[in-house]
Amino acid sequence: MRRGRLGTEGEGEGRGTPTGGPSGEVELELDGEVVRVPEGITVAAALLGGGRPNFRRSVRGAPRGPLCGMGTCQECRVTIDGVPHRRSCLEVVRAGMRVATGG
Repeated sequence: MRRGRLGTEGEGEGRGTPTGGPSGEVELELDGEVVRVPEGITVAAALLGGGRPNFRRSVRGAPRGPLCGMGTCQECRVTIDGVPHRRSCLEVVRAGMRVATGG
């Protein structure tokens, strides 16, 4: 079994991606950095897997990150393609997506 980026095993073997990268991966922009992540994961999983635990800041400046993983707590809010307050745990990554955190 081969290991993909972010520790996924055997996912997407044999499928190409719109970015022409390794099978089963997509390219997106996280805080200005272009990264490759496995297809089908959420934006929250991509951020956490890339070592970004702080997604935004509270009104008092405290770092915030995902808590529930199902959209209820809204602590995982980020800006996606210029649209603020998107819940990253509910958004699946797609090629060319631009994600900005406030963390």
